[in-house]
Amino acid sequence: MADALLGSEDTSVRFFGALTFTVKINCDWESLQEGEVGQLLHRLLTWLTFRIKSNEGPLVIKKLCTALVAYFLRSSASWERCLLHLICSLSEAEAVNYELMMSEHYEIATRVVTSLEAPQLLTVIVHGNLGDFVQLVQTVMTLPKHESTTVLVEESIKCLQAWVIFGHGAWQDKSGQQEMAPLLALIPYTAPLLYDLEFFEVTADCWAEILGAFGQFFPPQSMAYLEAFLISQNAQDLLSFIVHGEYETDALAYSRLLLMYGEVKLSDLARQASTTFGTVLIESLMQLLAYEGYAGVNDDICTPAMEFWQAYTEFLVDEIGTTDDQMEPWMGSARDYLLRVLERCWIKIRMPPENVYAQWTPEAKGDFKVFRTDVVDLLQSSYALLGASIFVKFADLALDALQKQEWLQLEATLFCLNALAESISDDIVADATLSTLFSSELFAAMTNGAIDIPSKTQQTAVNLIISFSSFFERHTQYLLSMLSFLFIAIRTPAVAAVAAKAILSTADSCRKTLVSEIDAFLDHLDNVLISEDLESGSQERVFGAIAAVIQAIPSEEQKIWSLSKLLAFVGREVDQCMEFAEYQAPVGAEERGMRALRCLINIGKYMQEPDDSPIDLEAKAVSQNDLYLPTIWTPSQRRMVEYMHKVQAALGDDNGDVVEAICQVFRTGFREKFPGPFVFSPRFIEDYVAGTSPQSLRLENILDMAGAMLSAHTRAGTTRLDTSATRFLEHLFRLIAEIQSCNARKSCQEDLPAFSGIFEQYGPQVTQAIIKNIGGDAIRSELENWASPLRQMVSTQIRSKQWIKEALFSNSFPSYKVGDTEKKQFLEQVMQWPDGSIGPRQISEYNAYEGDHKRQISGMTYLGTGRCPKEMDKNIN
Repeated sequence: MADALLGSEDTSVRFFGALTFTVKINCDWESLQEGEVGQLLHRLLTWLTFRIKSNEGPLVIKKLCTALVAYFLRSSASWERCLLHLICSLSEAEAVNYELMMSEHYEIATRVVTSLEAPQLLTVIVHGNLGDFVQLVQTVMTLPKHESTTVLVEESIKCLQAWVIFGHGAWQDKSGQQEMAPLLALIPYTAPLLYDLEFFEVTADCWAEILGAFGQFFPPQSMAYLEAFLISQNAQDLLSFIVHGEYETDALAYSRLLLMYGEVKLSDLARQASTTFGTVLIESLMQLLAYEGYAGVNDDICTPAMEFWQAYTEFLVDEIGTTDDQMEPWMGSARDYLLRVLERCWIKIRMPPENVYAQWTPEAKGDFKVFRTDVVDLLQSSYALLGASIFVKFADLALDALQKQEWLQLEATLFCLNALAESISDDIVADATLSTLFSSELFAAMTNGAIDIPSKTQQTAVNLIISFSSFFERHTQYLLSMLSFLFIAIRTPAVAAVAAKAILSTADSCRKTLVSEIDAFLDHLDNVLISEDLESGSQERVFGAIAAVIQAIPSEEQKIWSLSKLLAFVGREVDQCMEFAEYQAPVGAEERGMRALRCLINIGKYMQEPDDSPIDLEAKAVSQNDLYLPTIWTPSQRRMVEYMHKVQAALGDDNGDVVEAICQVFRTGFREKFPGPFVFSPRFIEDYVAGTSPQSLRLENILDMAGAMLSAHTRAGTTRLDTSATRFLEHLFRLIAEIQSCNARKSCQEDLPAFSGIFEQYGPQVTQAIIKNIGGDAIRSELENWASPLRQMVSTQIRSKQWIKEALFSNSFPSYKVGDTEKKQFLEQVMQWPDGSIGPRQISEYNAYEGDHKRQISGMTYLGTGRCPKEMDKNIN
């Protein structure tokens, strides 16, 4: 079939014919008889030579070569001189008999056809073929230069490149080095071609890949030849194309060769920085960053060049760590070069005009962002070498750009300063430098509405504030001008999110300093809320920032007044929520309502006492019993509870996000030790929990909140909330009793673990409630529901037996008809069930008999009668 397909007039059909040979060799090789193996090879070579004579295109020729490679991999022992066999067959234009070839002498053909470009044939590096290959390449490379031999020379260089890379693994071994040594003889043939523009690209790519794989392959003489070329005029001419942005293929090949040499000879280059050779090479490497194009957009060389300079910097840093205090003489020159590289990078990271940036593809934007990130890494690595001087350098550049109103240049400079934030820490020089920068017209220019400043420049300036937030804590004189800038920047959509983050972090860390400016903060908030474009998250951060400052106000009366004004803004959102709901606009209603609740959450979070607040040893301790008494904060609490109820009413009980947000508002006060606006009276939370049903959404959040409130009052120094615990338990048991359907029962049982934390501290009360219901208070259909919490308690609480015993023998046990013996027997049976796996069937099995008269034992035995225990008690009595 393969023969028939290869004889077709259609190229596609012939391709499938060659493919059929490959597939059959790979899949059905074992079916071949010994004599058929040689016949198959002869057929493959016959078709190859025939198709070459017929001027077949590369598609079919390459696929036939693939079939020959598959054959070789299956039968390499019987085809040891495969390369010579192939060359002889191609020379004769027909398939040569392999045995005849091995017994007679064939001169290696000087005419090789272009089929040798097939990469698959390059994998036949074996003992018997290496010498043939070397002789073949030598023959081709010594042919007189002619138009007809150009392709042969190019393919010979590609073959050499592939053979060396393939033999890379063997070269690492000593025996492999000896075996691969003949390839060294071919290097001198390729070296002169570096100066020949016709062959430069293929030669440079060959040398670059071999250098990258293992530079030690090159003998010293060949390496010297390469070094001579890299500092030659030819190389400088190619470099000039790169500098001017003319990225021809030869220029790209040169850049790859130069970078690969720099990587291999990195340590030598660094130490030769002050020599003529080192100067030329390092200058050339620096020139790769000279083109003022944009990385990833119209400059493909700067990214690999950055990798070299990152490695160069890391080498210098390592050298400093391994030498004594005295610096090596060459280190000074190396540092100077690094500083110049950083200046080049500063130019390369400048953003394009906004209209140009908008036209970039997402891929181009991503590549440019990655390059800027690489520059950050380089800056941080270089700080160990250059110290604070590099920081001062960029600060001076920032002031210069500010004076000239070069806003994109200013953005690049602030970006570099931001990159050094983690490295420079609280250095004295850095503080002096930042003081000069922030006392300049930087913030004034940014807030000048008459100046059109790119949003990216504003965004980077805001990031700089965040990175050096500790500076503003130490130098509060710059806070007001900085915050004024932030409150203006937040009105710009592209900058709003990062500006809000900066406002929040500044207010949180400098809250005490900003107390006197609380009125200005509230005025700023009023202006901010006017902007309809402000994203909800940014607005919520501003609320949190103002709450942090309010928390630091020493006067309780002033604190209440300021909080009241802040809550009024929340009230606006609530009113808008209700208006949208009234006009049947659910999207707008939910947006306003949820924003109001999240603002309350942020207010509560930042009204909390900071963890690092000083402890006043002379302050009068607040009794936990007094913590929840009506205080001056009670009106504010009622106001917030009213807001929450209004939002839930407007959005409906079927909105689980509202429920979760309300729970988060309540939880913000659980950690507080002193009365405050978010230390809600337990009654508010009890009422909210009591309003739930088995159908309530996010019931697990509500129960978890109730459990968290009780857990917060089980720590040392706190007062237990027994009244709240009792109300919660009573409601929890009512929930269980209301559950009828299997689906609802499963939902409730999944909610119970969220509330299970109360077992540890309120175990006796829980146990007593369960035993009372099992003992007679519950109706028959509820009994299974009471088994679930009892099972959980027995399997998780080590003191459960003691609690059950106390409940069974307490005066509150509902039935006097159950004696002590039956109670003890019930206790032992419950505790003996594996993993506490009890249920209504096991409970109902417990019955006591006296003779032939069956004695009902309240709820523990009524399942056997099918009657309600209360009815049985009436009949007995």
